Amino acid sequence: MGVVEEMGTAVHDLRPGQRVVIPLQKQVQIRMGQANVKRWVDALLPPLTDDDPLRVQEFATHTLPLEQAPQAYEMFQSKSDGAFKVVFDP
Repeated sequence: MGVVEEMGTAVHDLRPGQRVVIPLQKQVQIRMGQANVKRWVDALLPPLTDDDPLRVQEFATHTLPLEQAPQAYEMFQSKSDGAFKVVFDP
């Protein structure tokens, strides 16, 4: 966890089961929330059709078969081979 500077804000993406140590100091506010994915998925998926009207494919640096997902995640994590966005082709 980063340091919250005076008058600053820290945003963290926490995953289930992840532990975080928070130093308790004066005037530090902790706020939490969750994304309501189920509510918005029907509205967000139509623009991501095969027609690609939002041109998200332009951001993809790699397109790999789904069977190579473990290697792709490792490549993305280490940013090797210039991996920025990996698209899986089922």
